[in-house]
Amino acid sequence: MRHLKHKNQLGVKKEHRQALIANLASALITEGRIRTTLKKAKALRPFIEKIITLAKKGTLHHRRIAISRVRDVHAINLLFDEKAEDFKGRTGGYTRIYKLGNRIGDAAEMALIELVPAEDEGYGKRNKRGGGKKAAPVKAEAKAQPAETEAPAKEEAQEASAPKAEAAEEKPEAKAEEPAPEAAEETTDDEKEKK
Repeated sequence: MRHLKHKNQLGVKKEHRQALIANLASALITEGRIRTTLKKAKALRPFIEKIITLAKKGTLHHRRIAISRVRDVHAINLLFDEKAEDFKGRTGGYTRIYKLGNRIGDAAEMALIELVPAEDEGYGKRNKRGGGKKAAPVKAEAKAQPAETEAPAKEEAQEASAPKAEAAEEKPEAKAEEPAPEAAEETTDDEKEKK
């Protein structure tokens, strides 16, 4: 059956689409990041990730397959010889897409697609339940030590907050004693109008 076979067609024939994706892949490999429409970036992502997986294997057979798909020997040599080492520790997710907003001329959604740097750790996996890592059980001796160190810290915090409370109490009194200059001017204007 042919169900769900028609995604990322980009409104062109098969040959045109293959040439377009090959050119985008070549540019992405050589430049590291390219700016294109969101649809083209989403079509390019699975293609380039498969090419990078071939580069990680690194055999002559895989190099020839990549050359037949990308059609740029210089870009494939760059990928296999230099950039494949950056992805050795990564099991997927070699690219990242950033949405940039709409293009002014035709309001097409623009995106930036880039190769993920080797030092980027990513977000990591989350638990399905949403809880974080459980803390390791703490020994009884370790529990007693922090309690002793917490008491002086609490005393210092109370001492530091005491002067602030005193200063806060003094400020309202000072404000009550001095009349606001604007209010004094307003009363004089009102008095002048009455006279």
